Amino acid sequence: MANLNKVMLIGNLTRDPELRVTPKGTAICQFSLAVNRKFRDESGADREEVTYVDIEAWGKSGENIAKYCTKGRPLFVEGRLRLDQWEDKTTKEKRSRMKVVCDNFQFLGSGRSDGAAPGGAEAGGDSAPRYAAPAPRPGAPKPAAPAAQENLDEDVPF
Repeated sequence: MANLNKVMLIGNLTRDPELRVTPKGTAICQFSLAVNRKFRDESGADREEVTYVDIEAWGKSGENIAKYCTKGRPLFVEGRLRLDQWEDKTTKEKRSRMKVVCDNFQFLGSGRSDGAAPGGAEAGGDSAPRYAAPAPRPGAPKPAAPAAQENLDEDVPF
């Protein structure tokens, strides 16, 4: 029988990530994502449901998330489900919690808390972001003069 344990989530961090280090020096970053779901209920009203998911990232991934992410930051997380089980020391009850172990992640959005998009354009604004041209490599040939690039469309064979 085939098995698959794969989770992909896009959401916003509910709090700043917490970074701990094991006695052997491995980083563990714990954080939580709020994942929103918008839908229309039976009466036709628009509704929104929020699911909070606990996530654990190990090693370099965890270090990078702890370094660059703060509460509210959008993040894409790819990982697997893990069930933690333990016995409560005070009540002796068996407890369990489902969490996601992050295998891969990607930063989303600009990462700025002021709402500005990269290049100085406001998030959701009509102006296009302005990107700086990359610096030329040392020893690289100089680009052609603008006058030589004017008639490039005439050389295209289609």
